[in-house]
Amino acid sequence: MSKNSPRILTAWTFYDWANSVHSLVIVSSIFPVYFSATALNEAGGPIINFLGISIKNSVLFSYTISAAFLFTALLSPLCSAIADYSGRKKTFMKVFCYTGAISCSLLYFFTKETTTFAIICFWISLIGWSGSIVFYNSYLPDIATEDQFDRVSARGFSMGYLGSVLLMILNLLVILKREWFGNISEAMASRIAFLTVGLWWVGFAQIPFSRLPDGVKKATDKTGNYLLNGFKELQQVWGTLQERPLAKRFLISFFVYNMAVMTVMYVATIFGSDELKLPGQSLIITILLIQLVAIPGAYGFSWLSERIGNTYALMTAVFIWILICTGAYFVQTETQFFALAAVVGLVMGGIQSLSRSTYSKLIPATSDTASYFSFYDVIDKTSTVFGTLVYGLIEQLTGSMRNSILALLVLFVIGFLLLLRIPSQKVYHTPLETEEVL
Repeated sequence: MSKNSPRILTAWTFYDWANSVHSLVIVSSIFPVYFSATALNEAGGPIINFLGISIKNSVLFSYTISAAFLFTALLSPLCSAIADYSGRKKTFMKVFCYTGAISCSLLYFFTKETTTFAIICFWISLIGWSGSIVFYNSYLPDIATEDQFDRVSARGFSMGYLGSVLLMILNLLVILKREWFGNISEAMASRIAFLTVGLWWVGFAQIPFSRLPDGVKKATDKTGNYLLNGFKELQQVWGTLQERPLAKRFLISFFVYNMAVMTVMYVATIFGSDELKLPGQSLIITILLIQLVAIPGAYGFSWLSERIGNTYALMTAVFIWILICTGAYFVQTETQFFALAAVVGLVMGGIQSLSRSTYSKLIPATSDTASYFSFYDVIDKTSTVFGTLVYGLIEQLTGSMRNSILALLVLFVIGFLLLLRIPSQKVYHTPLETEEVL
């Protein structure tokens, strides 16, 4: 398959357009606000019963994310191995996509009486979203040449921000102008938003599904168990990366700083709602602001990486995250929260986009991209598990989210120090040859 085809690249970025509405509406804005207002006990308090366990709703929210990504980290190697040996990469991407979208749609039935059902649906939607991203990311080195990785990756994230903002505006219109839609309740307006996420996700996903290749079937004479092959693939990938010291150093630093990045993204709205007592509409508008600022942020860091190299650009982003966490610990007012959110938007897309493209440059030339990105996904998801778990545990033990923020600050500092071990130059490496610096 020829690379850098405009038609294929555009189709690939449309999956970001399709699935990013889950990140915005379900994970970051409307659902967390609705969750905080709905997942309450009979007395209206935040301590609820979930499967026989009494737990604070915000802690349960964090733990649900941890459990979803832990499950995905265990599942993706199995699926990636089967995808590699069968050449059905796109099929697995579809299965995860449809699973996540249907689960989002079922959140339409989320009421105070169906909280347990809703939490399970939320958990499954996260698995569907994160599982599909494994195969989506693995297409990048298949469809683009290395000199285009940063730009194409940034373009994908920007498409995601644009698409999610568009649906978010439509959802806000229904929430804020309920009289235009038959005077429905605010709760019903929010539940309609959950339904639209599923429909949007499935609908626009048909564009990449119609144009992306199925994948290359891996030639093998082995008859081993796929359940074992998946983890053997990860072991082989790790063995290959052992011979590429910069790739190994990058993955270690990525694991640490990504723990903090993903946790901030998933719990920021809950922090504003529970710790700062900000109104729901203000929080939703704040998240919308983050998405809008993230678009120039993603392109800005792509431009920066072309000037000073990927590593220095990543170090710049992580340093800004350190400042963000420092500010978050002291933030008290709505205005301060808005200002902090704007800065989060600038670095959020940039650090995700650069991390993906940096890894794409470090892996060897191979048709076995699903296995390499399965490994990357395991690192990504495992770090998210630990990050959200630590955040929720510290809040549960101390009773304050601000103490959890201090833990994230420490992770960013360690991640920054680890990145210092990786030289940064504007040089593209030649796959399978001596590893060059980024």
